[in-house]
Amino acid sequence: MQESIEQYMQTVGQQARQASRVLARASTQTKNDALSAIYTALKNSEAAILAANQIDMAKAHSNNLDSALLDRLELTPARFKGMLQGLNDVISLVDPIGEITDMAYRPSGIQLGKMRVPLGVVGMIYESRPNVTLEAASLALKSGNAIILRGGSEALESNQAIAKAIQHGLQVSGLPEAAVQVINTTDRAAVGQLITMSEYVDVIVPRGGKGLIERITNDARVPVIKHLDGNCHVYVEAQADLLKALPIALNAKTHRYGVCNAMETLLVDEKVAEEFLPRIAELYEEKQVELRGCPATRRILENAVPASEEDWYTEYLGPILAVKVVSGVEEAIEHINKYGSHHTDSIITENYSIAREFLAGVDSSSVMINASTRFADGFEYGLGAEIGISTDKIHARGPVGLEGLTSQKWIVFGDGQIRQ
Repeated sequence: MQESIEQYMQTVGQQARQASRVLARASTQTKNDALSAIYTALKNSEAAILAANQIDMAKAHSNNLDSALLDRLELTPARFKGMLQGLNDVISLVDPIGEITDMAYRPSGIQLGKMRVPLGVVGMIYESRPNVTLEAASLALKSGNAIILRGGSEALESNQAIAKAIQHGLQVSGLPEAAVQVINTTDRAAVGQLITMSEYVDVIVPRGGKGLIERITNDARVPVIKHLDGNCHVYVEAQADLLKALPIALNAKTHRYGVCNAMETLLVDEKVAEEFLPRIAELYEEKQVELRGCPATRRILENAVPASEEDWYTEYLGPILAVKVVSGVEEAIEHINKYGSHHTDSIITENYSIAREFLAGVDSSSVMINASTRFADGFEYGLGAEIGISTDKIHARGPVGLEGLTSQKWIVFGDGQIRQ
């Protein structure tokens, strides 16, 4: 079996590499035509895709999948509509490929610049989230990359149904069907092959639980764009407008629990803790959110559970929130940089200088002022969609859209010059 998986993955890799060479030269019009054909195919297949998702959901319930994974797995009509809107947004985005910048003459007379080019072949490994199948495929196609998608076994039916529509759209538009390949086996050996096929795959993007991403990062022989977890913070500073802070802190935690940009720790300045904490605790109680607090928090909120050291590091992905009272912006920054995951952190304040200090001091891929962490998302950032969120500093950081799937090469214009 291992041999057949290896052979299958080698074929997938070879086909992706060949397709990537076609895509690299494809015009913007050709790519947009393909994406429009995929849009039509998806719209016509909505009932079949939602029915396939119901099969996955039924299996997931019987296998006792946790609530965060169930939430990510489910495709509702509203979420399907959002997927189509994201695809439309990608179609309308400016194509980055072929863009030439930084042109300058050198003393030799040559003209030097940089051209934006695709990465080549992207390998994507992800859990639940069948919407990722479309988001990743659309971004890869628009940026001239071939993509190999390996979804989780829990979303197999959904992913195959979406893939069928994508393949139909590619076929209609004349682009190679191997431009988007969804792995048709749930055998984990396929993942091991994908992350080591450096001759065919240029970058790996894992999306899922910490265990999956750690495994990919440790075993991959191909560069990885990743984030391990989303331990996000909101800091209510002493000069915060509490009428802003209340809905932001509530939304950041309770809008959706099982997502990487949900707040997991609330930091509150000691100067406003007595006023703010009882008011926000009342709102959390209505949502049945368990609060785990530091000693200062528990003196104000008697029902809060004592927080352990581990709580400050934890991404709960559920209705649990760690709460800490801090002495000021310096302690808040220090706490976030020590315990956070460098994903997304927000400050609520009306003090411009302190806001700037927070922006400069917090080492995260997205840092916000007076806004919910839930905005850290490719769709909300105007990227159309995202292939993932990177907490790395090289090569991409934050939500990874079209530009994150490209590189640059030097180009030289000459007119007969030779080096003396």
